[in-house]
Amino acid sequence: MKRLVDERDVKFVLYEQLRVDRLCDHPRYADFSPEMFDMAIEQAEKLADNEFYPANKIGDREGCRFDNGQVHVPAAFHQPYRKYCEGGWLAMCDAPEVGGQGFPVVVANACIEFFAAANWALLMYPGLTHGAARLLERHGSEELRELYLSQMYSGQWGGTMCLTEAGAGSDVGNLRTKAARRPDGSFNIEGQKIFISSGMHDLTENIIHMVLARIEGAPKGTRGISIFLVPRLRYDEQGQLVDNDVNCGGIEHKMGIHGSATCVLNFGENGRCIGYLLGKENSGMRIMFDMMNEARLFVGMQGLAHASTAYLHALQYAKDRVQGSPIESLKDPNAKRVAIIEHPDVRRMLMFMKSGTEGLRAMMHLTAYCLDRVRIAQSDEERELFQDYVDLLIPICKSMGSDLGFRVCETAIQVYGGYGFTSEYPVEQFLRDCKIASLYEGTNGIQALDLVGRKIAMKRGRLFKNVFKASNEILVKIKANYRLRDLIRIYEEAQESLIQATKFLGLKSMTDEFHVPILCAKPYLDLFGEVVIGFLLLWQAHIADRRLQEIYKDHNAKDAEACGQVLKSNRSAAFYRGKVASAEFFINQTLTQAAGKARAIMNNDKSALEIPDDGFALV
Repeated sequence: MKRLVDERDVKFVLYEQLRVDRLCDHPRYADFSPEMFDMAIEQAEKLADNEFYPANKIGDREGCRFDNGQVHVPAAFHQPYRKYCEGGWLAMCDAPEVGGQGFPVVVANACIEFFAAANWALLMYPGLTHGAARLLERHGSEELRELYLSQMYSGQWGGTMCLTEAGAGSDVGNLRTKAARRPDGSFNIEGQKIFISSGMHDLTENIIHMVLARIEGAPKGTRGISIFLVPRLRYDEQGQLVDNDVNCGGIEHKMGIHGSATCVLNFGENGRCIGYLLGKENSGMRIMFDMMNEARLFVGMQGLAHASTAYLHALQYAKDRVQGSPIESLKDPNAKRVAIIEHPDVRRMLMFMKSGTEGLRAMMHLTAYCLDRVRIAQSDEERELFQDYVDLLIPICKSMGSDLGFRVCETAIQVYGGYGFTSEYPVEQFLRDCKIASLYEGTNGIQALDLVGRKIAMKRGRLFKNVFKASNEILVKIKANYRLRDLIRIYEEAQESLIQATKFLGLKSMTDEFHVPILCAKPYLDLFGEVVIGFLLLWQAHIADRRLQEIYKDHNAKDAEACGQVLKSNRSAAFYRGKVASAEFFINQTLTQAAGKARAIMNNDKSALEIPDDGFALV
């Protein structure tokens, strides 16, 4: 039973849709081959299935334990974490010069899906370490990189990002953590951070924190924020590791991801916490955003991974669970009972989960592939073009991944019925673990503001125009397939609805009704995300239909009955027909609503803004 990820679909996205084998033609990836990519995916699935997944339920049940200032993760996490690090998975797509394996980002992303589906709470520890290490690699001094980088990329030491404070969550500019200059160029750090994932734990002996703070005398707001490397244990003058006055004040008790330690961290309670500036003073926000693309794609992958495993579990349950008779025999008390996958409503739910999961997978891996194209670009213009694709897609990946992933998990519970609501089956945990994805690394409302307030307007709308120029070039080829003409028509209508909504919000932003784009930002992002997923599934349907017609031809199947026999006997044919079905379902069920969603954005309804506070409820 495949219970984590549909490996066949992963390879379809990588090789048949994105053609990632062509990356090997570039000097940076010349030492790799599709066979090496497949080997990595196979090993990732093996480690995830054999080590990560068995520890998942244990971690959920035991959770993290806070004891006298120390945080202990579930004991079952230690062995898989060690094997993950020993296998070099943490720095899989990083340069060999810093201890990485140099794989393409998109292949590493594919491997991450397996680990994330198996045990998200455990994967967060090395995932956050990787983000912090990348920040150090890009913005740290040579001395800091020499002291800390290799231990982080190896997983020997952990890493975190410390942004949130009690009075400065989404409003980062209101932070109070202070940095005071020291004669040697370092800084004394003083303040408290909350909701810090992996802030304290016993998987590693040391944790390197990336801390946002304001240097004394710096401007107020985000303009005056700097970022510092603050190790839990720092090197003293003799080169020995000593305590750096970073203490854990407690851990959060949460709805899900119980095996992930979410900590309150106190810096400099005793006046002995030393931090080291990364980059230039007052450039903390710019440097932090340099890491945000990776972090937000990582969270989008969380939604995809939970959707993937929830769907596969629900699919297997639907095949095994016998209940009810076929619809044509409902009134016959003697009719044979069938598996619930035979019931139309269950099939509808499975198709929703299948199409949503496959659409998310294509979007996440496309974005990772664009990051590779940034790496290997042959000109500044090419590099900028693919970076623009990434910048536009990231908030959509994060928001759609977390929201749609949650809905897939919710639907999986529905397939299980009452059993899905019990802890006897794993889908209720998937739902609980997935929910946080829409909240951290910037809530999905903030992702929408980023899309509408920054990305759409950037470079006079060039990011938006370039994405649709690229998709329309592919669409021209798809239009040659007459079997997809109805889907193409619906997609083009949805795309036009999105374009009109974009123009509407753009015009409103230049008037005294500039609050309207803010009010409609999240519905707009959802519409944009659905159009992107619809396009990717349509593209997949075009590829799959061509393969399917080749199989029919090879089997001399010239009529519907003969084709049906091929679909029953040939697994490849069934797979490709399933890809077409995903596009049919999503486009017919979701994109047909695009015009109504665009109309809801453009009807200028301001009731949510005009209602008095007491109008919500007299409480």
